[in-house]
Amino acid sequence: MLEPLDPDMFTGCPPPAAPIRIGGKWTPMIMRCLEAGPRRFTELQIPLRGVTPKVLTESLRAMERDGLLARTTYDEIPPRVEYELTDLGHSLLTFMDAGCAWSREHLPEVLRARDAWHSAAT
Repeated sequence: MLEPLDPDMFTGCPPPAAPIRIGGKWTPMIMRCLEAGPRRFTELQIPLRGVTPKVLTESLRAMERDGLLARTTYDEIPPRVEYELTDLGHSLLTFMDAGCAWSREHLPEVLRARDAWHSAAT
């Protein structure tokens, strides 16, 4: 029999304060867009065509708050703002690469499991 789970097992890292934001829907895609260098908001909207401006803004602010990206405002007419990954943000790309490699290798198994589950549930 397994040991009971410790009720305090997540005490050091409660979900709202968890430092890894990679699980969000848009964060990994934004990181991939910024991987090669700084981009403007409108540039990010092109490949992220399913994200609303509000959600993109919220995602960028959250990533900036967590130190994953830097926002630079240029005093020009019209104003120009660029976003780029910080060193901390770049350090997450290694883990994203590992997750992508795992997904490529195991996606057929995951899809088969989903199909089996849906078949059993109906």
